[in-house]
Amino acid sequence: MLTHIFVTHAHGDHLGCAIEISKNTKAPIYCIFELANYCIKMNANAVGVNLGGEIKFEFGSALFLKAQHSSSCPDGSYGGCASSILFDINGKKILHLGDTSLHSDLKFYGDIYKPDIVLCPIGGFYTMGIEDAIIASKMLNAKTIIPIHYNTFNSIKANVFEFKEKIEKINNQKCIVMKVNQEIDIEKI
Repeated sequence: MLTHIFVTHAHGDHLGCAIEISKNTKAPIYCIFELANYCIKMNANAVGVNLGGEIKFEFGSALFLKAQHSSSCPDGSYGGCASSILFDINGKKILHLGDTSLHSDLKFYGDIYKPDIVLCPIGGFYTMGIEDAIIASKMLNAKTIIPIHYNTFNSIKANVFEFKEKIEKINNQKCIVMKVNQEIDIEKI
């Protein structure tokens, strides 16, 4: 049963069906304050935080951090700032970068938060591309990198296996290329 929904920003490819899912399951959508207000206006259950806001759960926590990206709701209204989310799940730190460009705070996140796993966009055009993602991955210094936000539209076509090869060779980091609907056991990473 679905109990929590996390959304990094308001764009349609991230907000997706979260509002309808929340209405059907009563699961809250955890997101940035302005986006939460929009979701509530659409009759969804939502909890809004701001950058630096941490929410505690029975499994750990979710800390909302900066992403360099825009964010607008489906009706064109302001969706608040885009975010990355650092999950602490039973002691394992997973950083979902959301949609972001390369920015210097990533080095800070690596030094201070020390993520074990990073979900990193590589598609370019709307986010960082492969070369910047390699730099970001090095800055974050996580053991494992999972590429995201690529090959869903023509403008973000990227060779994920080129990225995997470079990450493993240049940065000496493990890269997991996930398939659609694939699940992974984070305890085994």
